[in-house]
Formats: sequence, structure tokens, C-alpha cells
Amino acid sequence: MAGPTDQDKLSETWDLDGVAPAKSEEERAAAAAAEWAAMIEGAAGEGDDSGDRVLNQDEIDSLLGFDASVGSNVELTGVQALINSALVSYERLPMLEVVFDRLVRLTTTSLRNFTSDNVEVTLDSISSVRFGDYLNSIPLPAILSVIRAEEWENYGLLTVDSSLIYSMIDVLLGGRRVGGNIRVEGRPYTTIEMALARRMIEVILDDTHRAFEPVTQVNFKLERMETNPRFAAISRPGNAAILIELRIEMDDRGGKVEILLPYATIEPIREQLLQMFMGEKFGRDPIWEGHLATEIYSADVEIEAVLHEQDVPLSRVLNLQPGHMVMFERTPADPVRLRCGDVELTEAIMGHIGNHVSVRVTRPLNPPKVTMAAFEEFDDTAEGR
Repeated sequence: MAGPTDQDKLSETWDLDGVAPAKSEEERAAAAAAEWAAMIEGAAGEGDDSGDRVLNQDEIDSLLGFDASVGSNVELTGVQALINSALVSYERLPMLEVVFDRLVRLTTTSLRNFTSDNVEVTLDSISSVRFGDYLNSIPLPAILSVIRAEEWENYGLLTVDSSLIYSMIDVLLGGRRVGGNIRVEGRPYTTIEMALARRMIEVILDDTHRAFEPVTQVNFKLERMETNPRFAAISRPGNAAILIELRIEMDDRGGKVEILLPYATIEPIREQLLQMFMGEKFGRDPIWEGHLATEIYSADVEIEAVLHEQDVPLSRVLNLQPGHMVMFERTPADPVRLRCGDVELTEAIMGHIGNHVSVRVTRPLNPPKVTMAAFEEFDDTAEGR
């Protein structure tokens, strides 16, 4: 326990620091508040001198990936890109980009013939999305066409936005060719508008069939046309899909066409879409198979006619001398076996032509023990590995 001497020393220490002990509770609180204010001002001054600064709200939003000023179709960045479960990361399909580049060229020509106008078609993007997120992001009014890939036995979506529909109708019906966006009315589409939109969609689907021809044969059939996204549900909301965005411009007016293909739809041609260039072969090559078959047919092989085989002791073989006889249990009418290496081919009857010994084949060749199915099974096993 501190004595009077210690208390005097503590008092002297406080006096040397320049802070007099408070004589009341109010004075003690005021002194503590003044000391904290001085410490905060000193820390702020040191921060300014060292070059440190506090991030503002815009910089924090950029770091986290939140930006309300951009649209929903802009790629997310920062921490938001890491934690957002709606993002889809799937393998890249190089041949799909080639197919839709071909679709752009075909559609440009077809729509020019369809409208008798100057039409420019461009490929905006190819991305992976969730099916449910895509349905929620479609700006209404719009026409959603449910298309069926007959050979793949599955479905896809082709969405035409309202600005393109009204622009196409204006061109087809000889409307005034004015620039700018066409005002979209808050009303359902008429029967004439739906019929003209159907004709345009059928033109695009025919071009899509032609674009896929170098990869595979597939026909796209228009099943139905919907204006409510809830009636165009062809897949589960969480399933992944490929979204292709095409922009169609006709003299400063036009709109977008979006083609949505679920990954389950394009699964039958996944191997072809993984190719890096057209004509790339995976596994068996028919050209090489034809060349190999031609060379095998022209190859020379040695055939043996085996009259009889029997097992004898080695000692007897070593004691064989000229004049000894080895008896075969065969008659002249018994067939002999024809062999190529260790493979027995067929049977034949022995005879002679002039001074040459000959054989006559008496039955068809034996079926091979190894068939092409065995090679195909081996290839499938190697690919699965």
C-alpha cells in the first residue's frame, strides 16, 4: 500500500506533465474530452503528412463491384464478381462463335432480300447466363419464340424486342423512313404485327439451320410465340444457357434479337463445338481409315497349308535319321488347314496341278475374333479416361 511519500511523488509527476488534478467530477470530464480531441487532431495531421487518405463512397463501390449507374448486362467486377452466385462459368465453345459469325453473314443477306432495304446485322456478344435470370431481364413488351431443335429433341428461345418489331413492320408496310427510336405503345401486338414478326423469325431460323450445316444437320421449328415470359419456360430457372445477342440496324433504326440455347440443348454436339477450327477430327478419321484399308488389301501375306500336327518326344526328334518314317493319321481325302501366322483361316482339299502341289478351298473363311466394335469400345474407354 502506497504511503504518503508515494502520494507526494505521484502528485509531483502529474504537476510536471502540466496536467493539474481535477478537483471535481465536471472538471475531470472536461480535461479528458480536451485530451481526446487533441489526440484525434494529431492523428489526422499525421495522416495528411504521410499521404494516407480515406476512400470515398464511389471508390468503395468500385472495389466491391457495386455500381448502380451501369446496366444489368455489364460484367461485374471486384468482390461482387466473386460472391455472385448468378454468374455462370462454363467451358468455351470456339466452334459456336464460328457458327454465329456465319449466321451474321447469312442473316444480313436474307433480311436484305426480305425487306428490300439496307440491313446490317452485328454480333454483340456470346455469354453464359442462368435461364431464370434471363427471363427476368427481358424488357417488355417483346415476342418470345419457343423454337424446337428437331434432331437434338430439345428447345430454345428466340426473343425479338419491341423496337425491332415496330421498325420491321414500318419497313415492310412502307412507313416513313424516319430516324430515331420508334415510340413503343403500351398495347398488345395485333394479328398483322404477329404475322409479320413470325415471317421474320422464320427467316432467321432458316439461316440458323444453314449456319449449323458445317457442324451438324439440325432443323429449327417455330413451336409457338409468347408475349409473357412465364409461358416461355423451357428449362429450370437455375439451368445454364448460352445467350447470343444480335443487333439488326436499318437506317438508324432497329433493335436486338437474342437466341437462348440451354446447355442441355447443345449437349449432343458438344464435341463438335469444342473444335478449334472447321474440319478438326476427334478420334476416328475416315480418310485415314480408307487409306489404311487400301494398303492392307494390297499387302502380301504368307499362307501355310498344314497337313497334320502331332506331339512327339524331343528324344525321338533328335534320333531321326535318313530313311526313318513318321506316320500321319490322315488320308488323301481328309482336309488340310490353311493358316496365316497363328490364325486359322479355312480348310481345303489337297491336290496337284502338274508338278505343283495345290489346295482347293472347301468352305468360307472363319469369322474374325476381333471386330470393329472392340476397337470402338477401346476408343470410348480411352476418351473417358
